[in-house]
Amino acid sequence: MWRFLQGLVLTLLFAAATAAGIALWRSPDPLFTAQQWAAGPRYWQYDALIADRAARQGLDPHLLKAVIWRESAFVADKIGTSGERGLMQVGEAAASDWARAERVETFVPTDLFDPRTNLAVGGWYLARALERWKERDRPEVFALAEYNAGRSRVDRWIAETRLAEKANADDLIGAIDFPSTRRYIEDILARRAIFARTPR
Repeated sequence: MWRFLQGLVLTLLFAAATAAGIALWRSPDPLFTAQQWAAGPRYWQYDALIADRAARQGLDPHLLKAVIWRESAFVADKIGTSGERGLMQVGEAAASDWARAERVETFVPTDLFDPRTNLAVGGWYLARALERWKERDRPEVFALAEYNAGRSRVDRWIAETRLAEKANADDLIGAIDFPSTRRYIEDILARRAIFARTPR
């Protein structure tokens, strides 16, 4: 009886490992899939909140989710190296701008650890950047550069292209002198595409 149970357990483990291997092999991003499995529900527990915030701000939910993935890997209490907080790694200056614009008089920086507040602030900031760059060929590239490095740096990079209003996304990317910002944009756009074609 004991040998039979051992054999059954080994067979079930082998079948589970084979199924996992096939799922990873068929995945567009096996590393991300493995990370998602290891993280448990954290990678999709905010999907309803993301969809709601995206609808309110007129954002692509896959883009919003990709920003959150890149900024915090869905860790709501994450603190960045410069004090950024929460899912979208929002800084205090951006949060203060949001609180003034939205007339939220009771806002305190620790509110950024609340996922709903963090997404409201981060979504507002991202939507504002997308609106600013809406006349460009790929507004999301300009907006993501601003989200990561700030508007003044994006303005400087555009100036360095010497193309002014004619500068397109490729021109901007070519002018970015922060490899980390270039990688940030590429990572988010690639992840957005994966989120769009692979529902959880």
